[in-house]
Amino acid sequence: MKKKALALTMAALTAAGMIAGCGSAPAAATPESAEGGAAAQQQEEQGQAAVSGEVVELTMWGGWSGDQIAQLEEQLEGFNSSQDRIRITYMAQDTMEQKLLTAIASNEVPDIVLWDRFNTSVYAPKGALMPLDEYVERDGVDLGQFYEPAVEELQSGDALYGIPLTVDTRVIFYNKDLLEEAGVDPASITDWDSLEEAAVKLTKWDGSTMVQAGFSLKDAGLFNNWIAQAGGQMIDDSTNPPVTAFNSDAGLEVLDYWDKLLNEDKVYQLGFEDGLGGDGFKAGKVALTFNGPWVLEQYKEAGLNFGVIGQPEGPSGQKHAMMGGFGLAIPNGAKHPEEAWEFIKWWTMEPENGVEFCKISGNMPANKQAAEDPYFADDEVFSVFNEAYEYAGIRSKAFGYSDVEGLALIPQLQRFMAGEIDAQEALSTAQSQGDAILAEAAQQ
Repeated sequence: MKKKALALTMAALTAAGMIAGCGSAPAAATPESAEGGAAAQQQEEQGQAAVSGEVVELTMWGGWSGDQIAQLEEQLEGFNSSQDRIRITYMAQDTMEQKLLTAIASNEVPDIVLWDRFNTSVYAPKGALMPLDEYVERDGVDLGQFYEPAVEELQSGDALYGIPLTVDTRVIFYNKDLLEEAGVDPASITDWDSLEEAAVKLTKWDGSTMVQAGFSLKDAGLFNNWIAQAGGQMIDDSTNPPVTAFNSDAGLEVLDYWDKLLNEDKVYQLGFEDGLGGDGFKAGKVALTFNGPWVLEQYKEAGLNFGVIGQPEGPSGQKHAMMGGFGLAIPNGAKHPEEAWEFIKWWTMEPENGVEFCKISGNMPANKQAAEDPYFADDEVFSVFNEAYEYAGIRSKAFGYSDVEGLALIPQLQRFMAGEIDAQEALSTAQSQGDAILAEAAQQ
């Protein structure tokens, strides 16, 4: 998302495991744990810098690239100009998490990482990140100022490995002009049934050619959200190792609903958006779609007349959304952890700075006080996202879960949607493959 990939590859996990398993990665550090050796030298250097008034140069790594680099640089300049002791520079990195483990092994780590929270349960046990609990306790930080799921996603075991920075989720975007033309009131779309009814009215065909899709069904990766609305779950983590739980009545209910939309109601056609730059909504040819705040600026620049409504209720009356987003973390072996912590506090715990970054980038803050700013509360789009965060949850933290989705489940869902297999075969095959992935991951 700005979005992270749906799955870590097995090769990446294997490589990361080799680095951690061979003892190259240092044991998890705490802010006050280092005595002697390199840590003592770091403390001495920091003390000398403080006495001399020398500026401490920090480096932040992250996977954000393209236009996002300029957005980050503008925010970092805000910090740099707010004081004269610390200067921070951003460096974009492909496959940042894997590179971080290699950097730790060679003692060449950055001071801060812009961290995809979803990766915490994979990389924190490998020694990639420094626990921040002692900093939080020392400075009396109230973690209640952040959305609880965002904090939870940065925890592994009994430790906290980052501070939430941004939150995102998906809601329904609708094209105001297309709904008005079809006589559909967006406020009427409240559950699966009314979503289906609206999608049917909004769909246009010219013979066998789709002209306008009522509702986009291009992303099978959203199954995790749908099944929660149906009252189901993706993983049963009450067992050891955890096992998949999506091959269930709730899972079948989701696929039956998708099948009805695709093959009976014909509100969407697979591949329809491929010739529209991958985003039929942006092209004005899809009336309803799920998307997140990261597309707001793009849609505005495209001149779209759009609005948003919250997630629909599932068959049992449940409303659910998946929360994602980023945090700021300090890698193990960082040379300037105190200064890095000062920067993290500035960005995440001073609400005005979170608001300012949203104005720059469209990213919404994980700090709830920042989210209550009139900039969000009085905006008809942002206010809907804020409501969604109140009922949003996070994806499973079971080790190997991302591969369950990316390597086992989603490929089978895509085969189902293409008509190659039926719903039960898709879920059963994905269950077998997913359980094997979870069992193997638990042994690493």
